[in-house]
Amino acid sequence: MDHVDHILIVDDDREIRDLVSTYLKRNGLRVTVAADGRQMRSFLDSDRVDLIVLDVMMPGDDGLVLCRQLRGGRHGTTPILMLTARTDETDRIVGLEVGADDYLAKPFSARELLARIKAVLRRTRMLPPNLQVTEAGKMLSFGDWQLDTVARHLVDREGTGIALSGAEYRLLRVFLDHPQRVLSRDQLLNLTQGREAEMFDRSIDLLVSRVRLRLRDDAREPAYIKTVRSEGYVFAMPVEITAPRR
Repeated sequence: MDHVDHILIVDDDREIRDLVSTYLKRNGLRVTVAADGRQMRSFLDSDRVDLIVLDVMMPGDDGLVLCRQLRGGRHGTTPILMLTARTDETDRIVGLEVGADDYLAKPFSARELLARIKAVLRRTRMLPPNLQVTEAGKMLSFGDWQLDTVARHLVDREGTGIALSGAEYRLLRVFLDHPQRVLSRDQLLNLTQGREAEMFDRSIDLLVSRVRLRLRDDAREPAYIKTVRSEGYVFAMPVEITAPRR
């Protein structure tokens, strides 16, 4: 039986929940709705979703708080598309910083939301075709870390797994497949996003900052991802394909 993507919509506006849910269902998706963080957590405890559409402006825990909580828990790799009533770049930056995979400003059309959902799911499930990939199912080792290319998470020297968002995984994978080579911001956008989503100048810089945090890399004197002034970034560590650490 073919898999039907399951979308969880978290928004305190009942009209938006109903309209979006009806449209997505008509287009072949399974949809569940939640009015706040409590309902979202209750549902996630009992079922699995493929993507979460998360409103920023909600009473109680807002979308940014919920996104940060999701990224730090067992749903850390679930794609998140954030909805915001604001068009200020600051809100988009904060959304990406806390781990959102994409964002959409209100008011929006249901058709555009569907397109964004499909694009995020596509990017999450497959690397871009123009990306040189290493053999599937291997551990990529570099410095104090390994990247599990099946589970798509980092493993430290103690064997502890660290979850990555879809965007974080794609960016790190690009660096590991092109080590010790300077990559411009345009190249990184093309390799990680395929230019499917509307991006802005600081999006790659924010993703790099997030990956550095995952790697516990000092941004002032980074050992892994170094900034090359006026050019872009370079992954400075050699990379090897190895067996998992015991």
